[in-house]
Amino acid sequence: MAHSCLSTNSPSLSTLNTRFSSIDSVPTSISSWCWRVKCGGGRSGRRRWVAVRAEGGGAVKEEAEKEGGVRGGGCLVNQEDDLPLPSSPYLPAYAETLGPSPLAYARLQSTISELFQYRIIRCGGPVDDGMANIIVAQLLYLDAIDPTKDIVMYINSPGGSVTAGMAIYDTMRHIRPDVSTVCIGLAASMAAFLLGAGTKGKRYSLPNSRIMIHQPMGDVQGSLMEQEVQRNEILHHRANLCGYLAYFTGQSIRKIDINTGLDFFMSSAEAKDYGLIDDVLVNPKQALSPLATAISDAPS
Repeated sequence: MAHSCLSTNSPSLSTLNTRFSSIDSVPTSISSWCWRVKCGGGRSGRRRWVAVRAEGGGAVKEEAEKEGGVRGGGCLVNQEDDLPLPSSPYLPAYAETLGPSPLAYARLQSTISELFQYRIIRCGGPVDDGMANIIVAQLLYLDAIDPTKDIVMYINSPGGSVTAGMAIYDTMRHIRPDVSTVCIGLAASMAAFLLGAGTKGKRYSLPNSRIMIHQPMGDVQGSLMEQEVQRNEILHHRANLCGYLAYFTGQSIRKIDINTGLDFFMSSAEAKDYGLIDDVLVNPKQALSPLATAISDAPS
């Protein structure tokens, strides 16, 4: 748990909640307070702190080994060594210790919210119940706001839960607006199913995207009777998905069944020939009329 000690000269809490990852990011307008951040520790068993003070447009950095309280006024940001923190070879040690910047996370959420105002939603990451609940809520909301304007869904996902994906698909069919799907990066497994589930004539992919379809997979555990029940459920999902994919693509169910026996990767052009998408977007101004409509309706 993070602990903060503030002096009477400290700035507002919203300012103090921002964690600086380098000396260069310290605001030069601050002249009467210290910022002390844990930038090491955990690995060596010692807690190292960096005190940063901005005075007269320049930053002064002091390093000290933390054993007790904080010297002087300022802010202390402390994280317990046993907290689970992300680890990556592409991040410096201080970034792994401090975690993601709250400011960067807030900016990401702000960008997603701004895109949502233009009826653009994203299906990014594994398809699970959490993602499905969010996308379903967004689709229902946009349908209630204006049922006459299209919705654009950008997909970059390795796939995931079949039931979660079917919840999104049923909602796409339930609402009144057309849902245009666009693949960016990767649309695999259930994500490829959602890509093909878009309104026919409005399913797109960027040139270097990859699309992959395959049969449902799952772990079969328990007694012999329980395993039989689970196998039947997997076979049900496979037959159901093959039928829908045949409808999306115009291919025969037999061909879909053969192609989904193993991982079947396609480029954007191959997916277009297969019938899973309708066009490959090369020119940003091509298609995607809902975005142009939203921008034209925005106040000047």
